[in-house]
Amino acid sequence: MFPEIPNYHALAMLFLTIVALYLFRREDIRLESSCMVVLILVAVGFEIFPYHLPDGTHLESTHFFYGFGHEALIAVCGLMIAGQGLVRTGALEPVGRLLGRIWKVSPQLSLLVTLIVAAILSAFMNNTPIVVLLIPILISVSVRNNTSPSGLLMPMGFATLVGGMSTTVGTSTNLLVVAVAAEQGLRKLGLFDFAIPAAVAGVVAIIYLWLVAPKMLPERSSILESAAPRLFTAHLTLDESGFAVGKTLADIIAHTNGALKAERIQRSGTHSDVRIMPMPDVVLHTGDRIRISDTADNLKDYEKTLGARLFVGKHRVDEEHPLTAEDQQLVEVVIVPGSPLAGSTLKNVRFIDQYKMVAVALHREGKEIDLYNKLGNVSLHVGDILLVQGARDKIAELKKKGDLLVLDATTDLPHTKKAPLALGIMAMVVGLAAFGILPIAISALVGVIALLMTRCLDWSDAGRALSTQVILIVVASLALGEALMKTGGADYLAQLFLFFTQGLPAPVILSALMLLLAILTNIVSNNAAAVIGTPIAISVASQLGLPAEPFVVAVLFGANFSYATPMAYKTNLLIMNAGGYHFADFMRIGIPLALLLWLTLSLFIPYYYDIL
Repeated sequence: MFPEIPNYHALAMLFLTIVALYLFRREDIRLESSCMVVLILVAVGFEIFPYHLPDGTHLESTHFFYGFGHEALIAVCGLMIAGQGLVRTGALEPVGRLLGRIWKVSPQLSLLVTLIVAAILSAFMNNTPIVVLLIPILISVSVRNNTSPSGLLMPMGFATLVGGMSTTVGTSTNLLVVAVAAEQGLRKLGLFDFAIPAAVAGVVAIIYLWLVAPKMLPERSSILESAAPRLFTAHLTLDESGFAVGKTLADIIAHTNGALKAERIQRSGTHSDVRIMPMPDVVLHTGDRIRISDTADNLKDYEKTLGARLFVGKHRVDEEHPLTAEDQQLVEVVIVPGSPLAGSTLKNVRFIDQYKMVAVALHREGKEIDLYNKLGNVSLHVGDILLVQGARDKIAELKKKGDLLVLDATTDLPHTKKAPLALGIMAMVVGLAAFGILPIAISALVGVIALLMTRCLDWSDAGRALSTQVILIVVASLALGEALMKTGGADYLAQLFLFFTQGLPAPVILSALMLLLAILTNIVSNNAAAVIGTPIAISVASQLGLPAEPFVVAVLFGANFSYATPMAYKTNLLIMNAGGYHFADFMRIGIPLALLLWLTLSLFIPYYYDIL
């Protein structure tokens, strides 16, 4: 019998769920904005149209903001900051150096070791710093062996995702599923409660990623460096008869159609040169030297247009002294989560002033955007690759600073004397949770305070470690999940699911639920899929008269199958750009991997939890 239509509040929340999934999928709308819209619609809707619970109490609209103080979100934020401590102190440096040495011995065996190490590390910390650590190592290996890095980076990235689903602290998705299930009355799952099924699936996944996936991936290479223009740093000395003398800087910028970008102005003083800030209203004098970095063609054009003389160092640019970029390097850098550039523009962060280097081009999702003259106004996303040019010492500083991931074969991993201390603090965080001494949310915060007090981190590092996207998607998903549960919408979805799977054995129903979540997580946020799927799993188990834990674990695993699209998980975007992958490459490797894990777990979970 087809399930009875639920109340209007439940129907409204089901409709809003569809709207939310659509908004979360849109690339032209910031995820943070979509989350805020969904959260506000839930709160305003229940304020204008009150809903009374079966016990007669009124469901307060402000209740849906509880996600901001939710235990799972606190744990996620604490673990993100703790992971940043490992990155900042270089605590993972020994791992990187060891892997680098192993690769020189046997590439095939080294790939297996790299996949295993990546998976194990991801079981206890956010996988983003692990991917950031391993990308330069694998690119360096490919450079030395004269091969494409595409056969290495995607298997490594997927190995971190596989490892992350094995413990409660492996991903924010796991923490959310465990927390939501506990709120619905299920026993709170411990750190390693589903590690055995995850390990079985992990063995199958690692073998596939080691032996099969590299052979299925076509060779890809970045077209960025060969296509982008090379910049030269020079200065224009203004002649008395030239156009620029007596004009403001704004005037000469307008005269070059907005192309000229002055880095600094030097003016001869009584005793020494005076450095003048390149403000638009600065009036230029004879003999002023304007420092700029641009292409050779543009520099020569400025010389002619402004009636100035072009110099590099002390030499006039001519046939005997051509333009050179002797101290300059071109490097590719990736926008990583927590970077000041993520969600901003080069202009807003004053990239040239802050980093003392110039961005030449942008590479995004397999497409090159060569917009040197307009690049400063492009909003940057996590995973974007910038081609930048700067002095060798400035690029070395950039590597150590950690705001951006430098993609070259000479990356120096950051290292401080506090690295063992940071590693010990992270071990303490995991240990306290593993032995049940403290909940993970509290142990993570203890770890954060310890990192700050020992100066492994400062507050600016902690702030950069937090992701607004993660925070808001967790809060909005929890609000939506709570509304579905309270109004009966989750029960209705469970009844629909059982209607279409009626007559099937319980293991097949569990398998179908996991497949549904696997599809959903590659279309929308895995956190949103997990929070919506968890109450449905509990309701399905209840209506079947079976224990809820195996169904919740199935949801947890399904929501972690983020392999089929580059948008499914943030590290997918990092490896997409670093490896020059196309969208279809993720489907070619990710769909078979997801199906392989789905089949493995569909057979093992019913056996392990005895629901055959």
